[in-house]
Amino acid sequence: MSFLLDPPLLVATGATIERLGCSQATARRAELAAVASFWAVSGALYANWKPTRGLSRALRSSSGRDFMLGSGLKSFAGYRAGPGTHLLAIGLFLLYPAWVKLGRILAAGPDPR
Repeated sequence: MSFLLDPPLLVATGATIERLGCSQATARRAELAAVASFWAVSGALYANWKPTRGLSRALRSSSGRDFMLGSGLKSFAGYRAGPGTHLLAIGLFLLYPAWVKLGRILAAGPDPR
């Protein structure tokens, strides 16, 4: 839901998936579902999709992009995002699967080999 909050939430999600001890196929599907869910909500917020306005207000932000960039800690209400900001956002979104994988690796612990 924000570029500051999503990474720790994704790591925790990956750790939870790993600790459930399900098959690799099921764990992979759970990873994909988690990332897709985060992409859907966070992407809709970043794009200022009209149906997310209520969520933005509930998060005490002027817009979804304001929340995605400032995480409620800093206001980006007057900031006009340009191509550089959008490229950075795309890069951050592309890291979401890696955050889930990191959570799974951390939860698995050291390799006993």
